[in-house]
Amino acid sequence: MAKSKKKAAKKKVTTKSPKKKSASPKKKAPASPKKISATKKKAATPAKPKKKATAAATKKPATKSPRSTPAPTAQQPTRTGVKVTAKKTEKAKRKPLPFSVSDYVVYPTHGVGKITAVEDREVSGVHLEMFVVEFEKDKMILRVPVGKVETTGMRKLATPKVMDDAMTTLKGRARIKRTMWSRRAQEYEAKINSGDPISIAEVVRDLHRNANQPEQSYSERQIYEAALDRLVREVAAVEKLDEDAAQDRLLKVLQAA
Repeated sequence: MAKSKKKAAKKKVTTKSPKKKSASPKKKAPASPKKISATKKKAATPAKPKKKATAAATKKPATKSPRSTPAPTAQQPTRTGVKVTAKKTEKAKRKPLPFSVSDYVVYPTHGVGKITAVEDREVSGVHLEMFVVEFEKDKMILRVPVGKVETTGMRKLATPKVMDDAMTTLKGRARIKRTMWSRRAQEYEAKINSGDPISIAEVVRDLHRNANQPEQSYSERQIYEAALDRLVREVAAVEKLDEDAAQDRLLKVLQAA
């Protein structure tokens, strides 16, 4: 009997225990609305950066709007105007030309020529002022930019004093170096192309042959005639003589020496 009572008491205890366990989930159930409210608050927080993004999007065009105004196009006429005024000042301060039309000049590699005109030309977008030099005997026209007159060596005719010095050079003795003809020929050609009348007179003096002297070779004869022709043209232009008369004068000086 006592054992049966103990078993019955254990059954009662076991039946009461699940009731206590079932009470625990009933106490946890009200915590769910708090979690829901917390999730709602978390879900509501990302809505704020969206508003900031929209505000930033609205502010960006406001910053670009002053840049998009056509301010540089309005300044273009003023810039071009500055360039035009600068060109005008350059023309106003431009140096006088070293030569004028109908002047005789000496171009080192071509000899005496005459300036027939002064032209304004535009070459590859650059404005150039050029001297038109005509070489009547060679039937050639040469255009020399005004800014390159000094570099090319183009000069005015020699003065009477320089021509007198050239005549005294012709009267002197020939000075022939004891070197190979090829080297001497290069030196003679360099003197001719220098355009200096005294240097050209030295070439004529060294290569001239009288009747009692041995004849010249073919290359010597060519260089001699080129130097004599250059000197004759300048003497004729300076003293206002015909080329034939100028050549006769030079030959008389050479023969007298």
